[in-house]
Amino acid sequence: MFPPLQDLYRIAPEIVLCFFGILIMLIDPFVPAGRKRSMGWLAFVGTLVALASLRFMFTHLGSAYSGLLRVDVFSLFVHGIVIVVAALAILGSFDYLDHENIQRGEYYALLLFATAGMGILASANELITAFVGLEISSISTYILVGFRRTVLKSNESSLKYFLLGSFATAFFLYGIALTYGATRSTRFEAINQAIAAHGSGALLILGLGLIFVGLGFKVVAAPFQIYTPDVYEGAPTPVTAVLACGPKAAAFAVMLRIFYSAFGNASHIWFWAIWVSAVLTMCIGNFAALVQSNVKRLLAYSSIAHAGYILVAFVAASEIGVAAVLFYLAAYAAMTLGAFLIVAHVGGTGERRLDVADYAGLGTNQPWVAACFSLFLLSLLGLPATAGFLGKFYAFSAAVDQRIVWLVVIAAINSVIGAYYYLKVIVAMYFWEPNKEWTPSPMHAPMFIVLLLTAIGTIYLGILPDRVMQWAIASAQSLH
Repeated sequence: MFPPLQDLYRIAPEIVLCFFGILIMLIDPFVPAGRKRSMGWLAFVGTLVALASLRFMFTHLGSAYSGLLRVDVFSLFVHGIVIVVAALAILGSFDYLDHENIQRGEYYALLLFATAGMGILASANELITAFVGLEISSISTYILVGFRRTVLKSNESSLKYFLLGSFATAFFLYGIALTYGATRSTRFEAINQAIAAHGSGALLILGLGLIFVGLGFKVVAAPFQIYTPDVYEGAPTPVTAVLACGPKAAAFAVMLRIFYSAFGNASHIWFWAIWVSAVLTMCIGNFAALVQSNVKRLLAYSSIAHAGYILVAFVAASEIGVAAVLFYLAAYAAMTLGAFLIVAHVGGTGERRLDVADYAGLGTNQPWVAACFSLFLLSLLGLPATAGFLGKFYAFSAAVDQRIVWLVVIAAINSVIGAYYYLKVIVAMYFWEPNKEWTPSPMHAPMFIVLLLTAIGTIYLGILPDRVMQWAIASAQSLH
């Protein structure tokens, strides 16, 4: 028996992404070594088709495959983020892969498969489906992190990510098992009804804790963030850009579904766990970033700090809090993707130029690149009229509305601390003497397009956020 046609419509993006990924794997062996970039263009077309296929999802909202997946405005919003991230990362990878001599079709296929897994996470309506989506995304990214096969640091990062990720996945799976034992179901709605009827016993609390461990690893929330700087530094920089945006957005999406839809009646249990994790995440990320001279590691710790800011909105446990999380994820994707791809551009062959001192005089040598990087850093800092400012504003406002004042105070202090290390890089670009030993390679059209789009997105979300925020609010409402 074939599945109903409407079920296929509801997973149209995943079908498209997997189709193009498989097509690339089949064609790649017959493509000459000098023309492997064509596989990247094919993958980019695949992401555009997947983005267009969201129309099928929109016109066929509802449950798919007997309730295993739920297609609503929420899943549409997250699908949009992860597919756009994949499309821009593909464009931003062309020059990098050429310089590193690792232009391979499987790189693009793995990106598409990882994005398909993120889409399943966004639509999961029960815990086993969420686990499947998490594994599809994780296995692909494990390989991508070690894609620079001849570089020891990349191999080390891949192994570390694989081992720790496997442990985190095991915790998540044990959490699912304990939750099933306590509620006799893995479906979010049934779990919520069981908690409402029978309360939350020790078995359920332990299951929820283990689920948080597994997902906390993916969103780089403390104390599960320890792998992040090493993995982000060793991975190919375009892959780092994807890791910082796509899997984080998908993991936060499934966290919202699990904690709000499945464990909404147990919010008194997980509130303080998320509260403490938010404080630790912000403080560890910001204070560790203060002493970094490697720009890639600096942005890695910045990624941890921003996960803490997102958790501030998460703790609010309200409709506006969910909307704030989604808006923050969209804003964060635009500014972080652009920032990491600039690091890939400036780093050069072998990623030899990653120190803050290597950015000295970039404002003179490549003013366009320096201007974009400054915009992204100021947005990460939270400067008004940028996406980062409104992301923090909505997150902190959601917490204040729920009278979680002390958490907002701690977050505001951390935002001020973060100003130091962001401004340090900007000062180097504009006020330090230019580095005369080298000049960055010229920027080609694909990278220029990516930086232009991410810069426009960062400014647009900072000045005209209403449309995206309304979509985020509608997404939050569809969770209920």
